Amino acid sequence: MDWGMIDRYAKSLIKEAGHRIRVSFAREIQIDTKDDANDLVTDIDKDIEQFFISRIRQDFPDHRILGEEGFGDEVSSNEGVIWILDPIDGTMNFIHQKRNFAISLGIYADGAGMLGYIYDVMADDFYHAVRDGGAYRNDERLPRLERTPLNEAVIGINASWVCPNRYVDHERVAGLVKNCRGTRSYGSAAIELAHVASGRLDAYISMRLAPWDIAGGSVIVGEVGALTTDLRGREHDMLTKGTFIAARPGLHETILGEYIHLKS
Repeated sequence: MDWGMIDRYAKSLIKEAGHRIRVSFAREIQIDTKDDANDLVTDIDKDIEQFFISRIRQDFPDHRILGEEGFGDEVSSNEGVIWILDPIDGTMNFIHQKRNFAISLGIYADGAGMLGYIYDVMADDFYHAVRDGGAYRNDERLPRLERTPLNEAVIGINASWVCPNRYVDHERVAGLVKNCRGTRSYGSAAIELAHVASGRLDAYISMRLAPWDIAGGSVIVGEVGALTTDLRGREHDMLTKGTFIAARPGLHETILGEYIHLKS
């Protein structure tokens, strides 16, 4: 497999998709809801996913595509090459702010993340990584992450997990919030993983994420030494939804060992 060629192809595709998104602001955006009233989707999400799928199917017909909006393939195994795509991660930000959203893409081979991309469209920041080849923000190689104690760590986490909920012991999470240096929530898993990779965040935690939310970011943060697992410390399954943490070494163990207790 010529991963260098696929890397160049994917970068070109993502940049073209980003241009399409920016141009779309000139027209009225059509907004729908999914299962939840706050789970939004636009015609742009759908158009961008279909743009990727048409190109990939034309040029790599033996590859499969797992996309958030459901226009790709039914993927039930990790075999072969799978493109895992979120055309606009942070759709609510896209609608309300016109910023803080990203194209997220991970390309996996037999379950292993080979290529990862996060394109912050409005900031024109392009995070990318090749397995065992390092991670980059635009053309700048990102350094390996050093250990950071909890009291000096800034953690990406949604404030709702500090309230009573059915996923996790919220009082322990409140202790985490109290004992770290600060928390942030950007409304986009891809953006938060890009911040972990670049050292702007020291950890990112979520109770429910889909494969397309984290496929690209997991490859990128792995190349700078962050640990990525579910909240039980197990390897994350890239074909199912679940809990997720990406954190600097040492901090990962502290958070899971002392502050996270899942209810089921």
